[in-house]
Amino acid sequence: MAHFPGHGSGRPDEIADDIVIGPLDLSARVDEALAVQAVAFGLGAEEVAVRRQIVLRHMTSPGARALGATTAGGRLAGFVYGMPNDRTHWWSTVVEPYLRARGHEDWLDGSFVITELHVHPRHQNRGIGRALITAITDGAAEPRSILSAIDTDSPARGLYHSLGYVDLARQVLFPSAPKPYAVMGAPLPLRRR
Repeated sequence: MAHFPGHGSGRPDEIADDIVIGPLDLSARVDEALAVQAVAFGLGAEEVAVRRQIVLRHMTSPGARALGATTAGGRLAGFVYGMPNDRTHWWSTVVEPYLRARGHEDWLDGSFVITELHVHPRHQNRGIGRALITAITDGAAEPRSILSAIDTDSPARGLYHSLGYVDLARQVLFPSAPKPYAVMGAPLPLRRR
C-alpha cells in the first residue's frame, strides 16, 4: 500500500487526510465507488444504476483488478479498475473501427484497459489519480495500457498525457454518450515525473 499525505484546502470544513492506495474489493464497495464517480463525472441515479451492473459484470472478468484511495477515516476518495483487454468486450467492439482506421488496431491486443478512474472533487489535484493509475498499471502483465477519455482539453487528459499516453483515435462516438471520446495508449511502465 502506498501512503500519500493529504493537502487540506485550508477551509474550516475540510481536514487534511492521509490517503492510502491499496487493493479494493470493488464488488463489495460498488455503491460507494459509484457515489464517487457520480459526483466526479456528474451522473444521475439512472446512469449509476446502469453502471452498477456493468461494474459488477466487469469484476468477474479474468484479470480484473481494482484499487482504492481511502482516507484515514475509511472513506473512499477515489478508485480505479481495469482488466486485460478482450476484443469481444463491448468497449473494444466500439473503438476497434476507429483504431483500425488510424492504423492502431494492434493496441487492442496485449493491453491493460483502464476502465474507470475517478477521484472525488474534494480530493482532486493531490496526485491521487496519478497514484491510482500508476499503481494499477505497475501490476499489469501486459506491455501497454489503453483507455478512453472525453475528447476535450481536460485535467484528466493532461494527466494521461503526462504519464505517456498518446492519442490513438479521437472523436470516438459511444452509443448514448453525449460527447465524443479519445482513445489513448501508453507503453508500460507509465512515465514518471
